[in-house]
Amino acid sequence: MGTLSSKAWYKRDARVVMLGLDFAGKSTILSKLKSNELVETFPTVGFNVESLKTPCHLPLTLWDVGGQDKLRASWKDYLEDTDALIFVLDSADKTRLPEAMAELEKVLNNINVTGVPVLLLANKQELPRSLSLSELQERLNLEWFSGRSWELRGCSAHTGEGLREALMALAGLLKSPILQRRSCISTAVPL
Repeated sequence: MGTLSSKAWYKRDARVVMLGLDFAGKSTILSKLKSNELVETFPTVGFNVESLKTPCHLPLTLWDVGGQDKLRASWKDYLEDTDALIFVLDSADKTRLPEAMAELEKVLNNINVTGVPVLLLANKQELPRSLSLSELQERLNLEWFSGRSWELRGCSAHTGEGLREALMALAGLLKSPILQRRSCISTAVPL
């Protein structure tokens, strides 16, 4: 569970689950990754699933799960056999950040994601009121990430900026052995 061996790359796509509160931009991110076009999205009831490849040709199946309050109880049902978790934060919505952090903590405490690498996407970085990556990192409880590899990346689902780099980071998280993984914040995405 959690880490794909080099042999597993040829047997199946990496299973990646994308979670976050409603209106964080998960479906818009998925749409932009799939077609590189901005399409109008609506709150997801249930899930969306797409097969994608990272820029380094790593195949993955990305599950975008609805984030409305009434749907969050079902998040646990999507976590079994997860190879990586993407958690999307709306970096412009400071009032809901504590709620997002509480939900992230619940997910990280799920037995099915023990040791699973996490990519935190700080979406909506194009907005002037958005929190910077360093401000977001200060608000994270870094103890949640002990024993797992993780990265925090900035992006904009609206413009697509940072999404290619996020996919590269995801590929790195999936490929690297657990002992070689490191916790880090990436400020390589200038937004």
